[in-house]
Amino acid sequence: MSARANILARIRRGQGRGTTPRSAEREAVAQYLAAHPQGPRPDTGNDAVARFRERALSLSTTIDELRSPAEVPAAVARYLRGLGLAPAAVCWPEFAALDWRAQGLSVESRAARGDDLVGITGAFCAIAETGTLMMCSGPDTPPATSLLPETHIAVIAGSRIVTGMEDAWALLRAGMKVLPRAVNFVSGPSRTADIEQTVSLGAHGPYRVHILLVHGASPVGPRAASHS
Repeated sequence: MSARANILARIRRGQGRGTTPRSAEREAVAQYLAAHPQGPRPDTGNDAVARFRERALSLSTTIDELRSPAEVPAAVARYLRGLGLAPAAVCWPEFAALDWRAQGLSVESRAARGDDLVGITGAFCAIAETGTLMMCSGPDTPPATSLLPETHIAVIAGSRIVTGMEDAWALLRAGMKVLPRAVNFVSGPSRTADIEQTVSLGAHGPYRVHILLVHGASPVGPRAASHS
């Protein structure tokens, strides 16, 4: 800490200021941070859903668009069947009441373990500018369900798509009295190009990210607005 203090003191002297910040300076900084000012932002157009779809698809995410949450089990079954995957998954509690069995699916409401191949989650919101899902950890929204399985299926309502990262954080601050322990951002399947600059999917997480975009509908569960 003494080395850090010495460095900062030298910077302040170079700026022609005293070694120790005055109370007025500290107050100005506190006001600036509390205001959450936004810098220049790119033009992403007026249609957040269309922009999100475009950016997500460019990241190797796949998307299925639904009219209501009731269509989620059939969409999951269709997706798994199309890939030749076993009709089994784990999900967040908010999706436990959906009629999975009618679609021939075995879905358990619990956090994923190492041997679970498919995880079904919600998302706190989605960010149109980057095609990203914002995931908040909590007792009913375990991050393992999106991070451990090879296939991650995320359900997001069109009404939860915001324009940019700044809007996502503003929504989080407004929607949660206590910030979550972890906030994860999912931008397509896990990937790396560390080996010979060749992109490999599934390096540190799911090989596949499939989004079920529900139009004109509220999130499935009662906790989704603040936790999913």
